[in-house]
Amino acid sequence: MSEPTSEASAVYLRLKKLFGGPTPRAQKSRRGHDGGEPGSEPFGAGRDPRGLGSVMDALTTELGWDSELDKAELIGAWAELVGEDTAARSQPLGIEDGVLTVQCDSTAWATQLRLMRVELLTAIAQRYPRAGIQSIRFNGPDVPSWKYGRRSAQWRGPRDTYG
Repeated sequence: MSEPTSEASAVYLRLKKLFGGPTPRAQKSRRGHDGGEPGSEPFGAGRDPRGLGSVMDALTTELGWDSELDKAELIGAWAELVGEDTAARSQPLGIEDGVLTVQCDSTAWATQLRLMRVELLTAIAQRYPRAGIQSIRFNGPDVPSWKYGRRSAQWRGPRDTYG
């Protein structure tokens, strides 16, 4: 009569029957290597460890994250790109379809930054080429909308509040 086997042993035996035992190649690699395959020597060419920075660069390129990382770096380095005074009066909101949207404190700052658009696009293209920024939209301060609902009447609205 055979001994009762544990569940783990039963699973192992089922998998061994399904996939077979170790292959002769696997047994050979466990015993030692005779040097027949190139690049498998422990101190051979291509076996040196690489730095973490180069590994991460290769990974981000392979996964296609370069563009997204450049966009995030651009938004994070807005103050360096435009200067502290301008950064205090403007804030990048996001990037969508190659358009960088910037919220400004006043319409005067939005107008000033619109005049500097070409210089800013040149600086962005030089520092963050993979971000894919093609245009910049400068928004002034948000003013409340006086339209409510799907239909609204044409009227002059408030006069003395927003100028």
